[in-house]
Amino acid sequence: MKLNEVQQASQEQFARQSHRYAKGHVLENVDDLREALDSPALADLPKNVRVLDVATGAGHTALFFANLGHHVLAADIAAPMLERVREAACKRGLEITTQLHPAEKMPHDDATFDLVTCRVAAHHFSSPSDFVREAARVLKPGGFFLLIDGSVEDDREEAEEWIHRVEKLRDPSHNRMLTPRAWSRLCAENGLSVLDAKLTPFKQPDLEWYFETAATSPENRAKVRELIAAAPDSARELFQLGEENGKTIWWWRRLTLIARKIVPS
Repeated sequence: MKLNEVQQASQEQFARQSHRYAKGHVLENVDDLREALDSPALADLPKNVRVLDVATGAGHTALFFANLGHHVLAADIAAPMLERVREAACKRGLEITTQLHPAEKMPHDDATFDLVTCRVAAHHFSSPSDFVREAARVLKPGGFFLLIDGSVEDDREEAEEWIHRVEKLRDPSHNRMLTPRAWSRLCAENGLSVLDAKLTPFKQPDLEWYFETAATSPENRAKVRELIAAAPDSARELFQLGEENGKTIWWWRRLTLIARKIVPS
């Protein structure tokens, strides 16, 4: 599996830190997935379908859908993450298939899956356009695409650049958060019709927790603190930067996008 520089950084980072993404991680809370399933946009999703969870991490999304009776393949670029998935599935008595591969090039046949999911991972991808093209390719006609990731409102360039600098320092494997408009354009270019796309505030754990989760270097921790202290008003307002019980907190803008592969006429 030949990887580019961005993919290599992600593989190394998540291989090192896989133990921090299992039990107790913020992604263990799957309320966002429950809300997505309650959306009218996913009302036509059948039972017991084939699901591909891309960049599964410790498998919280894969476990959620497997628990509902779906047939889940959990994919990730880091082998230790897939070990976490298998451990968790075994403990819960769930059957989940795992496969090592990047998001940008999937070793699956065309029209294989009924649902492709990707949750809080796409900002690490080296090529979001390649990812969406591959997701559309492996979806069956009429199949669904569910993306959940950090984002920024359209036309908020200053705040977008600020959060990009913070995230890149905190975790160098971060690549870029895309706006809803950018994701919607990629979907349209690849035969996916966006049914719903909404941003919701999502409170982040305190800054120190994030540093530990990403194993941020002392030098970069200092730079992040400087960026927070000097944050422009646009970022301070949008991300609700503040302090709570002596801890630095902020609110991500979390995008939930649901699209469907267009059925050829």
